[in-house]
Amino acid sequence: MKAKLLVVDDEKNTREALRRALDDTFEVYLAVNVAGAQNILKSDSMDVVLTDLRIGSESGLDVIQLAQKQSPPPPCIVMTAYGSVESAVEAMRQGAYDYLTKPLDLDRAQLLLKRAVQTIRVEQENQSLRAQLDRSFGLDRILGRSGAMEKVLDRVRQVADSKASVLLEGESGTGKELVARAVHGLSPRRAGPFVAVHCAALSPQLLESELFGHEKGSFTGATERRVGRFEQANGGTIFLDEIGEIDAATQVKLLRVLGERSLERVGGNRLIEVDVRLIAATHRSLEQLVREGKFREDLYFRIRVVQIQLPPLRDRPEDIPLLAEAFRQEYGKENGKEGVTFGSESMGLLMKYAWPGNVRELRTAVEHGVVLSRGNVIHPDDLPSAVWKRQGVVPLKKGVQPPRLEDVERGAIEAALEKSGENITEAAKALGISRRTLHRKLAESTRRGKVK
Repeated sequence: MKAKLLVVDDEKNTREALRRALDDTFEVYLAVNVAGAQNILKSDSMDVVLTDLRIGSESGLDVIQLAQKQSPPPPCIVMTAYGSVESAVEAMRQGAYDYLTKPLDLDRAQLLLKRAVQTIRVEQENQSLRAQLDRSFGLDRILGRSGAMEKVLDRVRQVADSKASVLLEGESGTGKELVARAVHGLSPRRAGPFVAVHCAALSPQLLESELFGHEKGSFTGATERRVGRFEQANGGTIFLDEIGEIDAATQVKLLRVLGERSLERVGGNRLIEVDVRLIAATHRSLEQLVREGKFREDLYFRIRVVQIQLPPLRDRPEDIPLLAEAFRQEYGKENGKEGVTFGSESMGLLMKYAWPGNVRELRTAVEHGVVLSRGNVIHPDDLPSAVWKRQGVVPLKKGVQPPRLEDVERGAIEAALEKSGENITEAAKALGISRRTLHRKLAESTRRGKVK
């Protein structure tokens, strides 16, 4: 199938010469001005654009801008007189792929156009492949369209192909293990094992045995040989979560394993070679732990080859609806409530809440809302109480009519008067109104027989 070429030039002889020269290779479309080029670009998708830099009184830069709005944008090559090369260079700064000088060398023009089409197709294939890899290996599970999360995803893609150790930093619940799995899944080691160890959950002795294994009889209770997590991860990736919690002795052994690519099991004396990539995670500042003498500086530099900082959910509130909707679908399906949706007030509460537990807490909150919902709407009182209590909201029970405004006002006035010992000045101050306004409201309530 021929690639589609748009030629934009106000000189008829140039247009026709290009059509004759390129017709065997391209499906050629011709335009005499910017408006004509715009009409063609609106009606069809071009593979490449060849435009004169000066189109009568118009500029080829306008054609480039129109082309860049297409999806995907076709590469643009500009034609210019020999003495206007500087203008062509400026066009390249604004997005042009390359330029040709007039009078045209038609053979060179054809070669350059073919190369431009080939380049853009390779880029599109790479993007498609990257999208397939993202779907296959977990990057699509890291939900977020915020600028902060886009930076994280870009860094994941950049570092995945390397052998470098990666340090993931961020608060609990920000998705560090999910990111670690994505780095592994996009790496050349994806066919190998991914082994996760949660360091904070194990005592020093158990952690050492868990990481490096032990020989039979090496300590009380060691009734058989155990292969450690580093050996299990050979050829793949080991993920050490909360690495800041490991003790000094284990830090020394870990440093040796990372430096020498070999280990000894606890109670053993045989070196075992391992080929493992390390991804570590922490919610604490390892730099601060180093200053306090609680974490080895040499180990810190060994594991911190590449750092990825995961933002807390409160710093990317625009991602909350996307995450909440994904969790709603997941738990709706799991609980036979596929039709349940968020009420506007409930979503408003989710958006305003600070989420100290980050994405993990949001997931739990949405599950709570789905499970407790009645009918097809998640109401505020279906959500965990922390979500609305910390925002000073008292949600109405479903089916209960809201109180009348005058009743709410009456209650506030009575409470302020009681607390101030019937002192009008203090009561008005507590209510945030003037003495005169309070006197007026009291008079109105008295007429209605509301305030005692």
